[in-house]
Amino acid sequence: RERLGEVAGKKVVIVGDILHSRVALSNIYALQMQGAEVKVCGPKTLIPKYIESLGVTVESNLRKALEWCDVANMLRVQNERMDVNYFPSTREYAQQYGVDKALLDSLNKEIVIMHPGPINRGVEITSDVADSQQSVILDQVENGVAIRMAVIYLLASKIKQ
Repeated sequence: RERLGEVAGKKVVIVGDILHSRVALSNIYALQMQGAEVKVCGPKTLIPKYIESLGVTVESNLRKALEWCDVANMLRVQNERMDVNYFPSTREYAQQYGVDKALLDSLNKEIVIMHPGPINRGVEITSDVADSQQSVILDQVENGVAIRMAVIYLLASKIKQ
């Protein structure tokens, strides 16, 4: 909202490990409630089978997804939650679903890059993308701290009553 104004009418792609992500589901619901169009992108093995029932579309081609969107929210591959291999290697994942500066610069428009953190630099995004002007990742971290502090304050004040 700070970068693009209204959320309504914006196109947001969530890229990566949708299957193991709490961020993906909460973002899908919150973005749709605010009028955004949401698409997911990642290896088929990391896309839940029910995802289209949530009103999102699936795009397996990262370039097409990035050309479509206004905002790309990149998700971390959560190896610690995986009991089997969902893709052949981290290197292959990075080649097919990782965003680097060359890919961003080759798009016909500028998009906003988000990431809930922590980042696997060089896997889902490279350092030059994370640290670029298109990235709002540090703003996300700062805002997330403020939100968590506010929630804890409100919850703690209810306990005292």
